Amino acid sequence: MASSDRLFNRQRTIHDVLGGGHVADVILWKRKNLTVGILLVTLAVWLVFERSGYTLLSLVSSVLLLLFSILFLWAKSAAVLNRPAPPLPELHLSEEMANEVTVFVRTRVNHLLSASQDVALGRNSKLFFKVALCLWLISFVGGLTDFLTLGYTTLVIVLTLPAIYERYEDHVDKYTIMGYRKLKQLYVKFDVQFVNRVRKWILETKKLS
Repeated sequence: MASSDRLFNRQRTIHDVLGGGHVADVILWKRKNLTVGILLVTLAVWLVFERSGYTLLSLVSSVLLLLFSILFLWAKSAAVLNRPAPPLPELHLSEEMANEVTVFVRTRVNHLLSASQDVALGRNSKLFFKVALCLWLISFVGGLTDFLTLGYTTLVIVLTLPAIYERYEDHVDKYTIMGYRKLKQLYVKFDVQFVNRVRKWILETKKLS
């Protein structure tokens, strides 16, 4: 299909649009075992939170307590029995990695603050309406479900819809573009039949007044 027959006139494949790396492979089921594993693990985590009554903080604390207890008892018993200590890797954050993370966070935060300032001072009307719409959608969706369920649902959508779209890409693009063109035709008819009449009526009313 030509680029004009694609959604948004794109020329790249879905894999390239998603970055073309390991993440794109996972999203598009190029690595089925890894994708299925992620879905199963997240499903298990969601079920644990939903059925057990655990919160994220309490679950993380319990897991860390169990892990540290096992390692502590292992190390103590190894010292008494002259056995090797637990094979733990050296936990160390290099200065280079810390600097990269700091620069990344600082750049994103500065961009967010700059955009927030533009919105607050009315410098970017389009951005304001986009932010307002996003915040309203978050508020609306948040009133319907909890954060954990929303996160799991979002993950399922991310790992299913792009793969389905890639498989049936030609059909989806074809019928979506056809629907869009029909909507444009209906809008033109509506504009001619109703909007123009209203405009003429307003102009005539102003002339008479």
